[in-house]
Amino acid sequence: MTPHINAELEDVAKIVLMPGDPLRAKYIAQKYLKNYKTINTIRNILGYTGYYNDKRVTVMASGIGIPSMGIYSYELFKFYNVDKIIRIGTAGSFKQDLKPNDVVIATSSYSESSYARTQDNTKDKILYANKNLSEEIKKSAEKMDVNLREIRVLSTEAFYNETEIPTLMVEKYGCEAVEMESFALFQNANYLNKKAACLLTISDNLITGDEISSKERETKLDQMIKIALEVV
Repeated sequence: MTPHINAELEDVAKIVLMPGDPLRAKYIAQKYLKNYKTINTIRNILGYTGYYNDKRVTVMASGIGIPSMGIYSYELFKFYNVDKIIRIGTAGSFKQDLKPNDVVIATSSYSESSYARTQDNTKDKILYANKNLSEEIKKSAEKMDVNLREIRVLSTEAFYNETEIPTLMVEKYGCEAVEMESFALFQNANYLNKKAACLLTISDNLITGDEISSKERETKLDQMIKIALEVV
């Protein structure tokens, strides 16, 4: 056990799907997993392990933001011997043609965060997902007839930020959407020689103002969820 996870070592599968929201983890377990059990309740960061098509998988929330993802993904990789983590979450679009409910895969993440530098003096501001795991996700999407767009995301530390101008993020850094966790996940995977990927549903468009509701974010992201589960 760790200060943040009270699961036994054998309770956690080798592959973990990580939504940010604990209620989304609960929804996935209840709807898609067979013979699942609750493996974590500390701080209400809910975790479940069960079977999808006879394959064992853990679904556990990461919480919001780089520090929270940094804690949970590190502990899963380091202390629970997890091999692969797929973040499944939402993102805000910086481009007009990326619309709410579109599904994308973040193959790289740009951030001004000091997380990587503080952890092991990594000075890179762009970190990358594991290519092989990302390819598995793309193949899963193809089988489901989903056009999965590959993008770079901005991984921000401030949800309410008045300086990150969408056009600047696209033109200067190549970021097509914004979220808050991928940078820490990719850093931990790279540092610990594990595999990480990031699959996202566009929840709102910061150019047009179109968005899906908070309830839809919790329960209506099934296309993305199924793509990730098929990788298992």
